[in-house]
Amino acid sequence: MLSNSRNSSDRSGVEVRRSARRRRTVSAYREGDRTIVLVPARLSAAEEDRWVDVMLRRLAAREERAYDPAELTERADRLSERYLEGKAQPRSVRWVTNQNTRWGSCTPADGSIRLSHRLQGTPRYVIDYVLLHELAHLLVPGHGPAFWRLLEAYPRTERARGFLEGIATAGRLPHLHPARDE
Repeated sequence: MLSNSRNSSDRSGVEVRRSARRRRTVSAYREGDRTIVLVPARLSAAEEDRWVDVMLRRLAAREERAYDPAELTERADRLSERYLEGKAQPRSVRWVTNQNTRWGSCTPADGSIRLSHRLQGTPRYVIDYVLLHELAHLLVPGHGPAFWRLLEAYPRTERARGFLEGIATAGRLPHLHPARDE
């Protein structure tokens, strides 16, 4: 994959990567503090600029919808109903930026659940797994057999755990600089 380091002043933190294998599709995702936009190599500079603008707007709209605090509480309620017979009833569910070594936490004494902001941008099933994991802790402290039995009903537990392990592993790898067109 070839990389294009052109960044206009209003697009700091945006990296455009051109690929000869990519024919028609354009996609974008967040990688830490950067936004990566993947485009076909054949696009003109003007088309690239247009697609970067489109993809930045789409990402912003998706993130605004996905991380609304009220929606997070509603998701927790739905997950509790579906997988825990409605027994886990948190008093608060919120995003936090001070959890860099764990994905989520809960305090059963006050019914609060906190999810790390690092989950933002992951697939919904991953966020749902972490949320369900913390909901289960409202019912069972620790990670013993009774705790894991509560999570057996969630069909994507192993997949979500694998996804999170992949992110954690990638965070420990040395950062490679992408090849640049000279």
